[in-house]
Amino acid sequence: MTWWHVFIGFFLPNLLGYGGGPAMIPLLQDQAVTHYHWLSNAEFANALALGNVLPGPIATKMATFIGYQVDGWTGIVLALAATVVPSAVGLILLMRLLNRFRQSDAVKGMTAMVQPVITVLMISLTWEFGKTSVMKIGWIQSLVIAALSLWLMQWRKVHPALVIVGAFAYGGVVLPLFQ
Repeated sequence: MTWWHVFIGFFLPNLLGYGGGPAMIPLLQDQAVTHYHWLSNAEFANALALGNVLPGPIATKMATFIGYQVDGWTGIVLALAATVVPSAVGLILLMRLLNRFRQSDAVKGMTAMVQPVITVLMISLTWEFGKTSVMKIGWIQSLVIAALSLWLMQWRKVHPALVIVGAFAYGGVVLPLFQ
């Protein structure tokens, strides 16, 4: 039954996650953390942060990590297949249809209506990660890290991957000294 759960746990978020990684991440978090309890919220956040540092699509990196955690190499294969196959088949079929009706008001309207939903899902995911962060390290450190990250990326134009690596270093070197 674990094989089926791994496949379905990745198939559904990738099938329903219209918009790529940002849309799929909250759905995958719901499956991996809330529904199947494969990871804790903190473990999911760490996997997501590490996945964002590495090159390539986030969906395949998350599938590889979580699939291995759940069922080793078999989990990787199942999670990757469930992640890639729906997108590939859907892309082939839908691109033909979208190219035919590209200028249609209905297609433009559907695309515009999906964006607010993705925004709400990302805000929800951020809220969950923020709660976990505050519970683990306190609100002062969480606020300082968030503000410093914003400042580095927005005003100093530091690449997000470097900010994530810096946060990993802080969490691995500095935080253990205070616990």
